[in-house]
Amino acid sequence: MLDVPVGELVVLVLAIAGGGVVTGILAGAFGIGGGAVLVPVLFEIFRLIGVDDEVRMQLCIGTSLAIIVPTAFRSYKTHKSKGMALQDVVKLWTVPVVIGVVIGSALAVVAPGELFKTVFAVIQTTIAIKMLFLGDRVFIAEELPGATTMRIYGGVIGLLSAMMGVGGGAMAAMLLTLYKRPIHNAVATSAGLGVPIAVTGTLGYMLAGIPHMGDLPPLSVGFVSVIGFVLMAPISTYTAKFGALIAHRTSRRHLEVAFGVFLILTAARILYSAIT
Repeated sequence: MLDVPVGELVVLVLAIAGGGVVTGILAGAFGIGGGAVLVPVLFEIFRLIGVDDEVRMQLCIGTSLAIIVPTAFRSYKTHKSKGMALQDVVKLWTVPVVIGVVIGSALAVVAPGELFKTVFAVIQTTIAIKMLFLGDRVFIAEELPGATTMRIYGGVIGLLSAMMGVGGGAMAAMLLTLYKRPIHNAVATSAGLGVPIAVTGTLGYMLAGIPHMGDLPPLSVGFVSVIGFVLMAPISTYTAKFGALIAHRTSRRHLEVAFGVFLILTAARILYSAIT
Protein backbone atom coordinates (compact mmCIF):
# COMPACT_ATOMS: atom_id res chain seq x y z
CA MET A 1 0.00 0.00 0.00
CA LEU A 2 3.04 2.24 0.18
CA ASP A 3 3.72 1.78 -3.58
CA VAL A 4 1.65 4.78 -4.62
CA PRO A 5 3.08 7.01 -7.40
CA VAL A 6 3.92 10.60 -6.48
CA GLY A 7 1.26 11.87 -8.89
CA GLU A 8 -1.44 9.86 -7.14
CA LEU A 9 -0.23 11.04 -3.75
CA VAL A 10 -0.55 14.66 -4.89
CA VAL A 11 -4.09 13.95 -6.10
CA LEU A 12 -4.94 12.31 -2.79
CA VAL A 13 -3.63 15.25 -0.78
CA LEU A 14 -5.58 17.70 -2.95
CA ALA A 15 -8.70 15.55 -2.63
CA ILE A 16 -8.38 15.45 1.15
CA ALA A 17 -7.82 19.21 1.30
CA GLY A 18 -10.80 19.89 -0.97
CA GLY A 19 -12.90 17.47 1.02
CA GLY A 20 -11.91 19.33 4.17
CA VAL A 21 -13.21 22.63 2.78
CA VAL A 22 -16.51 21.10 1.67
CA THR A 23 -16.86 19.18 4.93
CA GLY A 24 -16.41 22.26 7.10
CA ILE A 25 -18.90 24.36 5.15
CA LEU A 26 -21.50 21.56 5.18
CA ALA A 27 -20.94 20.99 8.89
CA GLY A 28 -21.67 24.61 9.67
CA ALA A 29 -24.54 25.02 7.20
CA PHE A 30 -26.46 21.87 8.09
CA GLY A 31 -25.43 21.28 11.69
CA ILE A 32 -23.68 18.04 10.75
CA GLY A 33 -20.20 16.91 11.63
CA GLY A 34 -19.46 16.40 7.96
CA GLY A 35 -19.42 12.60 7.98
CA ALA A 36 -21.98 12.37 5.22
CA VAL A 37 -19.43 13.81 2.80
CA LEU A 38 -16.33 12.58 4.61
CA VAL A 39 -17.23 8.89 4.39
CA PRO A 40 -17.65 8.79 0.58
CA VAL A 41 -14.48 10.87 0.06
CA LEU A 42 -12.43 8.71 2.41
CA PHE A 43 -13.88 5.55 0.87
CA GLU A 44 -12.43 6.51 -2.52
CA ILE A 45 -9.11 7.61 -1.02
CA PHE A 46 -8.63 4.35 0.85
CA ARG A 47 -9.69 2.38 -2.24
CA LEU A 48 -6.96 4.05 -4.28
CA ILE A 49 -4.23 3.10 -1.80
CA GLY A 50 -5.43 -0.50 -1.64
CA VAL A 51 -7.19 -0.85 1.72
CA ASP A 52 -9.02 -4.18 1.87
CA ASP A 53 -12.78 -3.95 1.30
CA GLU A 54 -13.45 -5.94 4.49
CA VAL A 55 -12.18 -3.09 6.68
CA ARG A 56 -12.42 -0.07 4.36
CA MET A 57 -15.85 1.16 5.42
CA GLN A 58 -15.00 0.80 9.11
CA LEU A 59 -11.77 2.77 8.55
CA CYS A 60 -13.75 5.49 6.76
CA ILE A 61 -16.25 5.72 9.61
CA GLY A 62 -13.62 5.78 12.37
CA THR A 63 -11.52 8.41 10.58
CA SER A 64 -14.63 10.45 9.82
CA LEU A 65 -15.63 10.49 13.49
CA ALA A 66 -12.13 11.63 14.48
CA ILE A 67 -12.22 14.50 11.99
CA ILE A 68 -15.70 15.46 13.17
CA VAL A 69 -14.49 16.15 16.75
CA PRO A 70 -13.00 19.63 16.15
CA THR A 71 -15.37 20.41 13.27
CA ALA A 72 -18.50 19.72 15.33
CA PHE A 73 -17.16 21.74 18.25
CA ARG A 74 -16.51 24.75 16.02
CA SER A 75 -19.91 24.44 14.34
CA TYR A 76 -21.83 24.17 17.62
CA LYS A 77 -19.92 27.08 19.16
CA THR A 78 -20.92 29.30 16.23
CA HIS A 79 -24.58 28.22 16.35
CA LYS A 80 -24.72 28.61 20.13
CA SER A 81 -23.46 32.19 19.86
CA LYS A 82 -26.53 32.92 17.74
CA GLY A 83 -28.82 31.65 20.53
CA MET A 84 -30.59 29.13 18.29
CA ALA A 85 -29.71 25.82 20.01
CA LEU A 86 -32.26 24.09 22.26
CA GLN A 87 -29.99 23.54 25.25
CA ASP A 88 -32.45 21.36 27.19
CA VAL A 89 -32.61 18.90 24.28
CA VAL A 90 -28.82 18.76 24.00
CA LYS A 91 -28.51 17.97 27.72
CA LEU A 92 -31.28 15.34 27.64
CA TRP A 93 -29.79 13.54 24.64
CA THR A 94 -26.10 13.54 25.57
CA VAL A 95 -25.98 10.42 27.83
CA PRO A 96 -28.24 8.14 25.71
CA VAL A 97 -26.41 9.28 22.58
CA VAL A 98 -23.08 8.19 24.08
CA ILE A 99 -24.56 4.79 25.04
CA GLY A 100 -25.81 4.31 21.48
CA VAL A 101 -22.41 5.21 20.06
CA VAL A 102 -20.70 2.65 22.30
CA ILE A 103 -23.02 -0.09 21.02
CA GLY A 104 -22.50 0.98 17.39
CA SER A 105 -18.72 1.04 17.82
CA ALA A 106 -18.81 -2.47 19.30
CA LEU A 107 -20.60 -3.71 16.17
CA ALA A 108 -17.60 -2.58 14.12
CA VAL A 109 -15.64 -5.48 15.62
CA VAL A 110 -17.90 -8.18 14.18
CA ALA A 111 -20.25 -6.70 11.58
CA PRO A 112 -19.36 -6.80 7.84
CA GLY A 113 -18.65 -3.61 5.92
CA GLU A 114 -21.76 -4.07 3.78
CA LEU A 115 -23.97 -3.50 6.84
CA PHE A 116 -22.45 -0.07 7.43
CA LYS A 117 -22.81 0.86 3.75
CA THR A 118 -26.47 -0.11 3.76
CA VAL A 119 -27.26 1.78 6.95
CA PHE A 120 -25.48 4.85 5.59
CA ALA A 121 -27.40 4.89 2.29
CA VAL A 122 -30.84 4.06 3.73
CA ILE A 123 -30.74 6.69 6.47
CA GLN A 124 -29.41 9.38 4.13
CA THR A 125 -32.13 8.69 1.57
CA THR A 126 -34.90 8.64 4.18
CA ILE A 127 -33.87 12.00 5.57
CA ALA A 128 -33.54 13.46 2.07
CA ILE A 129 -37.07 12.38 1.08
CA LYS A 130 -38.46 14.06 4.17
CA MET A 131 -36.57 17.28 3.53
CA LEU A 132 -37.29 17.48 -0.22
CA PHE A 133 -40.86 16.27 -0.57
CA LEU A 134 -42.62 16.25 2.79
CA GLY A 135 -41.35 19.40 4.47
CA ASP A 136 -43.63 20.52 7.30
CA ARG A 137 -46.65 18.65 5.93
CA VAL A 138 -45.75 15.51 7.87
CA PHE A 139 -45.15 15.76 11.59
CA ILE A 140 -45.63 13.63 14.70
CA ALA A 141 -46.79 16.26 17.19
CA GLU A 142 -46.73 19.96 17.94
CA GLU A 143 -44.52 19.50 21.01
CA LEU A 144 -41.54 17.31 21.85
CA PRO A 145 -42.35 14.06 23.73
CA GLY A 146 -41.49 13.25 27.34
CA ALA A 147 -38.02 12.59 28.72
CA THR A 148 -38.17 8.79 28.33
CA THR A 149 -39.10 8.90 24.65
CA MET A 150 -36.51 11.60 24.02
CA ARG A 151 -33.80 9.46 25.64
CA ILE A 152 -34.78 6.52 23.41
CA TYR A 153 -34.49 8.80 20.39
CA GLY A 154 -31.05 9.88 21.61
CA GLY A 155 -29.87 6.28 21.93
CA VAL A 156 -31.02 5.43 18.40
CA ILE A 157 -29.35 8.56 16.99
CA GLY A 158 -26.10 7.59 18.72
CA LEU A 159 -26.26 3.99 17.43
CA LEU A 160 -26.93 4.97 13.82
CA SER A 161 -24.34 7.76 13.97
CA ALA A 162 -21.66 5.29 15.01
CA MET A 163 -22.64 2.98 12.13
CA MET A 164 -22.59 5.82 9.59
CA GLY A 165 -19.57 7.84 10.72
CA VAL A 166 -21.65 10.99 11.14
CA GLY A 167 -22.14 13.43 13.98
CA GLY A 168 -25.87 12.73 14.16
CA GLY A 169 -26.87 16.14 12.86
CA ALA A 170 -28.97 14.96 9.92
CA MET A 171 -31.00 12.49 12.00
CA ALA A 172 -31.44 14.84 14.94
CA ALA A 173 -32.49 17.70 12.67
CA MET A 174 -35.09 15.55 10.90
CA LEU A 175 -36.50 14.31 14.20
CA LEU A 176 -36.82 17.80 15.65
CA THR A 177 -38.60 19.09 12.53
CA LEU A 178 -41.08 16.20 12.87
CA TYR A 179 -42.01 17.80 16.18
CA LYS A 180 -42.51 21.19 14.54
CA ARG A 181 -39.22 22.69 15.65
CA PRO A 182 -37.99 25.29 13.10
CA ILE A 183 -35.19 24.05 10.85
CA HIS A 184 -32.75 26.68 12.15
CA ASN A 185 -33.31 25.55 15.75
CA ALA A 186 -33.05 21.92 14.65
CA VAL A 187 -29.76 22.51 12.86
CA ALA A 188 -28.24 24.43 15.78
CA THR A 189 -29.37 21.83 18.32
CA SER A 190 -28.18 18.86 16.27
CA ALA A 191 -24.75 20.46 16.02
CA GLY A 192 -24.43 20.08 19.80
CA LEU A 193 -24.68 16.29 19.53
CA GLY A 194 -21.70 16.09 17.22
CA VAL A 195 -19.13 16.50 19.98
CA PRO A 196 -20.13 13.59 22.32
CA ILE A 197 -20.89 11.35 19.33
CA ALA A 198 -17.57 12.03 17.63
CA VAL A 199 -15.39 11.72 20.74
CA THR A 200 -17.01 8.47 21.92
CA GLY A 201 -17.13 7.01 18.41
CA THR A 202 -13.49 7.79 17.70
CA LEU A 203 -12.31 6.02 20.85
CA GLY A 204 -14.60 3.08 20.12
CA TYR A 205 -13.36 2.62 16.55
CA MET A 206 -9.75 2.88 17.66
CA LEU A 207 -10.31 -0.04 20.03
CA ALA A 208 -12.48 -2.00 17.56
CA GLY A 209 -9.78 -1.87 14.88
CA ILE A 210 -6.93 -3.21 16.99
CA PRO A 211 -7.54 -6.87 15.96
CA HIS A 212 -7.38 -5.77 12.27
CA MET A 213 -4.15 -3.75 12.35
CA GLY A 214 -2.52 -6.08 9.80
CA ASP A 215 -5.12 -5.08 7.18
CA LEU A 216 -4.96 -1.33 7.81
CA PRO A 217 -2.68 1.28 6.16
CA PRO A 218 0.39 2.72 7.92
CA LEU A 219 -0.15 5.28 10.68
CA SER A 220 -3.57 3.93 11.59
CA VAL A 221 -4.71 3.61 15.20
CA GLY A 222 -7.35 0.93 14.98
CA PHE A 223 -10.02 2.07 12.52
CA VAL A 224 -8.73 5.67 12.54
CA SER A 225 -6.25 6.96 9.94
CA VAL A 226 -3.94 9.50 11.57
CA ILE A 227 -2.92 10.81 8.13
CA GLY A 228 -6.53 11.47 7.14
CA PHE A 229 -7.20 13.22 10.45
CA VAL A 230 -4.09 15.41 10.37
CA LEU A 231 -4.67 16.57 6.79
CA MET A 232 -8.42 17.14 6.82
CA ALA A 233 -9.37 18.16 10.38
CA PRO A 234 -7.69 21.61 10.48
CA ILE A 235 -9.24 22.65 7.16
CA SER A 236 -12.76 21.46 7.97
CA THR A 237 -12.59 23.03 11.44
CA TYR A 238 -11.64 26.42 10.04
CA THR A 239 -14.30 26.48 7.30
CA ALA A 240 -17.16 25.33 9.60
CA LYS A 241 -17.79 28.88 10.79
CA PHE A 242 -18.50 30.05 7.23
CA GLY A 243 -21.12 27.35 6.76
CA ALA A 244 -22.86 28.32 10.00
CA LEU A 245 -23.00 31.96 8.90
CA ILE A 246 -24.49 30.90 5.57
CA ALA A 247 -27.19 28.89 7.38
CA HIS A 248 -28.34 31.90 9.38
CA ARG A 249 -28.65 34.00 6.21
CA THR A 250 -30.61 31.38 4.24
CA SER A 251 -34.37 30.91 4.16
CA ARG A 252 -35.81 27.81 5.79
CA ARG A 253 -37.05 26.22 2.55
CA HIS A 254 -33.82 26.86 0.68
CA LEU A 255 -31.89 25.28 3.55
CA GLU A 256 -34.16 22.22 3.51
CA VAL A 257 -33.84 21.75 -0.26
CA ALA A 258 -30.06 22.13 -0.17
CA PHE A 259 -29.89 19.65 2.71
CA GLY A 260 -32.05 17.11 0.88
CA VAL A 261 -30.14 17.29 -2.41
CA PHE A 262 -26.86 16.91 -0.58
CA LEU A 263 -28.08 13.79 1.23
CA ILE A 264 -29.41 12.16 -1.95
CA LEU A 265 -26.10 12.67 -3.75
CA THR A 266 -24.00 11.22 -0.93
CA ALA A 267 -26.33 8.21 -0.50
CA ALA A 268 -26.13 7.46 -4.23
CA ARG A 269 -22.35 7.74 -4.17
CA ILE A 270 -21.85 5.25 -1.36
CA LEU A 271 -24.28 2.79 -2.96
CA TYR A 272 -22.36 3.07 -6.24
CA SER A 273 -19.14 2.35 -4.34
CA ALA A 274 -20.73 -0.70 -2.75
CA ILE A 275 -21.78 -2.32 -6.04
CA THR A 276 -18.71 -1.55 -8.16
